[in-house]
Amino acid sequence: MIEHFFQCPYCWEEISMLLDPSQSQTYVEDCEVCCNPVELTVEFEAGELRSFSAASLEQ
Repeated sequence: MIEHFFQCPYCWEEISMLLDPSQSQTYVEDCEVCCNPVELTVEFEAGELRSFSAASLEQ
């Protein structure tokens, strides 16, 4: 597991998350500070984090 830090797109607090480097994925997880849903897109290549995005679900 790889620890990754990012800012919540709602409350702007820094969040720490453990990522599994064995797979790339997109999923929704609630912010541990403000509880709003955040869409996370994680891409790994050869076990290294290639890209990460955290987006709000508001339109």
